[in-house]
Amino acid sequence: MRFNGCLPAIILFALAGPLAPARAQQPPPPLPVAPPSLFSDDERAALVAYWAEPGRYTATAPPEAATAGPWQVRLTPEGSVWLLGYQKAVAAGVRLPPSVDARAAAGTPQEQWEAWVTARLARDRWDAARAADAANRIVLPNLPPSAAASAAPPPAPGPIPPSLLGACGNPPPLANVVTPLVHSVRLDDETYAYPDNVRLRERYAYYRFPRGTVAYGPALRDMPDAELAGLFADAGYSPSEARVARAVSRLEGGFETVNTYDTGFVSIGFIQFVTLSTGKESLSEVLMQQKYADPEAYRRDFRRFGIDVAGDFTLTVVDPATGAELAGNAAVLKVVEDKRLTAVFQRAGRHSRAFRVAQIKIARQHYWPMYDPLSVTLTDGTKVEGRVIDVVRSEAGMATLFDRKVNRGSIAPFAETVAQVMAERGLKTLEQARAHEREIVTRMKYRADFLADPALGQPE
Repeated sequence: MRFNGCLPAIILFALAGPLAPARAQQPPPPLPVAPPSLFSDDERAALVAYWAEPGRYTATAPPEAATAGPWQVRLTPEGSVWLLGYQKAVAAGVRLPPSVDARAAAGTPQEQWEAWVTARLARDRWDAARAADAANRIVLPNLPPSAAASAAPPPAPGPIPPSLLGACGNPPPLANVVTPLVHSVRLDDETYAYPDNVRLRERYAYYRFPRGTVAYGPALRDMPDAELAGLFADAGYSPSEARVARAVSRLEGGFETVNTYDTGFVSIGFIQFVTLSTGKESLSEVLMQQKYADPEAYRRDFRRFGIDVAGDFTLTVVDPATGAELAGNAAVLKVVEDKRLTAVFQRAGRHSRAFRVAQIKIARQHYWPMYDPLSVTLTDGTKVEGRVIDVVRSEAGMATLFDRKVNRGSIAPFAETVAQVMAERGLKTLEQARAHEREIVTRMKYRADFLADPALGQPE
């Protein structure tokens, strides 16, 4: 049979085999579901329009740039991270207050480390000063050399000690050249000014955000006693508790203090309530406290400017430039970056009684040490259980522990200190230890000696 070069369709079908079943059409992947919004579209549009008003926000060079030049020497965030590692390596497990720089002591195995770090810091800052001078003379040709750049070059540090390299890693530059700006924000006919690239100590170990800033306002120690007494009373403090809290707050800031350059990420208020990276820490608790205690004040202080807190305590903000609603880490970083949002917090701390009372209430909930559990292990292995109040009852003693808890997050090493005193004195109960409260509190001194404060009740 001839087919003239073409096979009949039936034969082609047979050669090809059975037809494959039709492929089922796959549904498109689902679109990501956005979390429920706290702000409506109209609210976000109104916020973008508000922040875009002329004069609401400006950024300029600081006044000294006209005479000293725009380029300045600063600690690097990367160098600060390395210095924190160095601090941990030489402090032998002892956590130092942020106001103290760790230095390896003479006669220790780390003595060689300290010499190298000191030389490296000096050289990095000298190199940066020369670079800043050269850059500044481009815009200010008659600018005389800075004292730092005209000094004799410090000795080169040489190779890093291998043991230091193994303990802390290879350090980045510890100083560099930046051009600081001053950001001005106008709210309710008040202007708030914020410098970025904050000038810090050469060895400050907690610097993280060059776009961050700091502003203080009046400290609590400078506020009228009657005003403070009323605020603490509104927050439910007894007169004795208020004396303790006010004594410790002298070491902190004021109600309107803001800090967005360090490891707290966003830190606000007289005890520096923080967001950390998640936006779900103590600052969110302060916001939530005010939100439910005084909704109208909360709306005036935060909501109308694009700041809120979700039911799970997540900080949420509206980007002043784009209107995007940001939550958690994205919201935190936006507050660090955008001084308009930073100013909202400072304005509330300056003018809002409700926000101040919320700060004081959360400070008590978080940091008051009186009823913290206490477990002491005696030398024979016996465990004695109780609470802080079983050993410490004076205002000075409570302030000493409150200070540690505010600044460090815990009262450690209180249990170890009580155990040590009990072992030295042959004590068997916490009631017996209470007779030695002054000795225990003396050993627990942290940032201040509250035993020397005549305004506080002292151990019997």
